[in-house]
Amino acid sequence: MGKEQTRMQSLQPDPAARYRNVLEALWRIIRTEGLWRPMRGLNVTATGAGPAHALYFACYEKLKKTLSDVIHPGGNSHIANGAAGCVATLLHDAAMNPVEVVKQRMQMYNSPYHRVTDCVRAVWQNEGAGAFYRSYTTQLTMNVPFQAIHFMTYEFLQEHFNPQRRYNPSSHVLSGACAGAVAAAATTPLDVCKTLLNTQESLALNSNLTGHITGMASAFRTVYQVGGVTAYFRGVQARVIYQIPSTAIAWSVYEFFKYLITKRQEEWRAGK
Repeated sequence: MGKEQTRMQSLQPDPAARYRNVLEALWRIIRTEGLWRPMRGLNVTATGAGPAHALYFACYEKLKKTLSDVIHPGGNSHIANGAAGCVATLLHDAAMNPVEVVKQRMQMYNSPYHRVTDCVRAVWQNEGAGAFYRSYTTQLTMNVPFQAIHFMTYEFLQEHFNPQRRYNPSSHVLSGACAGAVAAAATTPLDVCKTLLNTQESLALNSNLTGHITGMASAFRTVYQVGGVTAYFRGVQARVIYQIPSTAIAWSVYEFFKYLITKRQEEWRAGK
């Protein structure tokens, strides 16, 4: 689904890569480029996702508790949840930004890269190490509000679906899916700009006099020049569809291991 989202966010796609919806994009990619083409970039994503999410949830849990004790002792604070999510995003994105650059360049239509190492080497030699973090500020500008909305929505829904805060798989899946969908839709314009900064799409570069698109302001201006207001919402359908299972799985797995570890700790303390 990440590949379809990247292709649909292209500002001036090749005529062979123009898609009306997600299903058409997936079908045509498989038909013209092979069954495994949608999986390109999966290996580099999997490599970066493990340590990035470990930092992410560890930081979130620690800060959520610390800030909640200060803001609303003994209770749940939506401000603390949002703030903890924002800080956790700084660590997560520092680990994942280079991964996103490589993944999206490999997913573009007619991408010259067949292996992760080829892409990393070409970007390093042609554009320098800074290219891997060219979109970092934009990534943060997108992900900080995304995660603030995401965490606050999740915790808000948990208060309604699971007020006792017990381990409840169905409530975790539902809350995670809804939170991801809301946050994804709200931050799509920022994601379009991030994709442009990561891919440096050649046709879009023609409207930029500096040769490279750098920074949020430049990306926003270029998107508007090329496609108008509607261009900011390219790929919104794919982005929401991608985030729903992603956040549902992430929260359900996180809550499961949190429950398992907490239970083991309680058993260990009881046996002392």
